[in-house]
Amino acid sequence: MKYIIKASATAKKDATIQVKQSAIDFGTTPESADSLPNPAELFLGSFAACVLKNVERFSDFMHFEYTNAEITVNAIRLEKPPRMDQIHYGLTIYSKDNINMDLLKKNIEKFGTIFNTVKRSCAITGEIKQVNN
Repeated sequence: MKYIIKASATAKKDATIQVKQSAIDFGTTPESADSLPNPAELFLGSFAACVLKNVERFSDFMHFEYTNAEITVNAIRLEKPPRMDQIHYGLTIYSKDNINMDLLKKNIEKFGTIFNTVKRSCAITGEIKQVNN
């Protein structure tokens, strides 16, 4: 598979990523630090999107239904050199079904493209829990 995205920035203003029919604004200036995601947050958002996409994918393979899933991602960034050092995620799945959470976690961590790319460069830990609804 190949992927193509485009991004553009205007001097002294912010930037936009174009992906298919979506535009994602992100901050590059101090003025937008509190209102737009920065590149590190977009990176973590990509990680979260990978996990959630795999919840959907494995709900079919593992034969469970869920009403929604939520993920929180925390990261520790080192200064020298600047990089992500540790990522921790907490995934909650809302479902009435009996989900094999250990197998789901194993599948997410084994088959996620972004997950596998990131784990080559930093430590990842996480928990998955189910809330019956």
